[in-house]
Amino acid sequence: MTQLTSTSIRIVDARGAQTDRTTVRAELPRARAAEADDLEARVAGTIARVRKEGFAAVADLTREFDGIDLTALRVPESAVREAAAALTPQMRSALEQAIDRARTFANAQFPKPVSVDYPGGATVSLEWEPVQRAGLYVPGGKAVYPSSVVMNVVPAQAAGVDSIALVSPPQRAFGGSPHPSILAASELLGVDEIYAIGGAQAIAALAFGIAEHDAERAVPAVDVITGPGNVYVAAAKRLVRGIVGVDVEAGATEVMILADGCADPTLIAMDMICQAEHDENAAAILVTPSGSLIAAVGAELDRRAPRTANRERVRAALGGAQSGLVLVDDITHGVEVVSAYAPEHLEVHTEDAAAVAGRVTGAGAIFIGASTPVSLGDYAAGSNHVLPTGGTATFSSGLSVFSFLRNVQHISYSTDSLAPLRDAIATLSSAEHLPAHGDAFEARFPHAPPAP
Repeated sequence: MTQLTSTSIRIVDARGAQTDRTTVRAELPRARAAEADDLEARVAGTIARVRKEGFAAVADLTREFDGIDLTALRVPESAVREAAAALTPQMRSALEQAIDRARTFANAQFPKPVSVDYPGGATVSLEWEPVQRAGLYVPGGKAVYPSSVVMNVVPAQAAGVDSIALVSPPQRAFGGSPHPSILAASELLGVDEIYAIGGAQAIAALAFGIAEHDAERAVPAVDVITGPGNVYVAAAKRLVRGIVGVDVEAGATEVMILADGCADPTLIAMDMICQAEHDENAAAILVTPSGSLIAAVGAELDRRAPRTANRERVRAALGGAQSGLVLVDDITHGVEVVSAYAPEHLEVHTEDAAAVAGRVTGAGAIFIGASTPVSLGDYAAGSNHVLPTGGTATFSSGLSVFSFLRNVQHISYSTDSLAPLRDAIATLSSAEHLPAHGDAFEARFPHAPPAP
């Protein structure tokens, strides 16, 4: 049974419903762009153009989509410094607080190397090394996100990445440069390689590089691309995966709130609205066994949504198929629904919220207790707000130091330590019909018979 409140948000009666992934995601679908069917084909065409034509293609696409005539891609370092100098004391302090907390958490994530000794002096170890060069995407469409600069740059720096390039869409209001707050946040973090490129063309430029005699129009290719973006950015990242490393599927934002009958409907409605104001495709979902809470939250949404600053965006997001107020049998049933849906953000507003959160098996980040809103994580919790969307939280993780690291296995065996493995290597190489493998191994022993 599905009903509508006056805000047009759906009420879904899921009592007794199966909680397998297919059923849950059919009843609670993600938003689809109108052009989703040919989206990847269009993005693939953009990538091919940028790869072939370089700066000329980026300039044409920027003129088409942003209405800006680019003469260069790289933002002058002087503009970056000027943007930082123009920060208000309050904005500088806010960014510095966010940077400090994010850096503290990121520095604590760096993994330790692993080393195992085997008999006879053999050692196998795993060492962690940063990628050499990272490309970081910071959105700049309906809203501007200096916080995303912090979220991208800090873990890359904590991982030890030497070369960082940041891309962000050009803004007509600022002469074709990214928003000054993005430049300022970059300067506070010591990043001065910034390019005024947005959309799928930015991802293509980072993945394949742009070679130009004019250094201001050139972009050296990167090893890893991270950062959130719209459906075009997300599709481009999927298409270049394998050419470069990419982080998560970070598309339109999602918040799911698991709550019991004691939860505060005002806080829930406010948290749903605050995520809905990001984008018309944002998902805001309440999951609860309490019909009275659903009624109260619906009433709060009806009251608050028309009065919020970004009301048109909020109305579209709450009224979309991706949002809803979902009635379940009990909290255990709710945990199963949440885990199958695997939201980007999950808030838990229940008694013993930490224990309930510990039972969830799919979520990008979990905000435990009514006093811990998603907006805290968006800015200054210390956690990272670049998180998996679209259900990919079942197998992928949010942006972290690990996104910028690779591990290398080191193997060292003496001849004596090889001896106990002679029979095993001979047996396995014979079973796989790869006799040269066994011969190469046997050649390591003194007096080994010569290869035929």
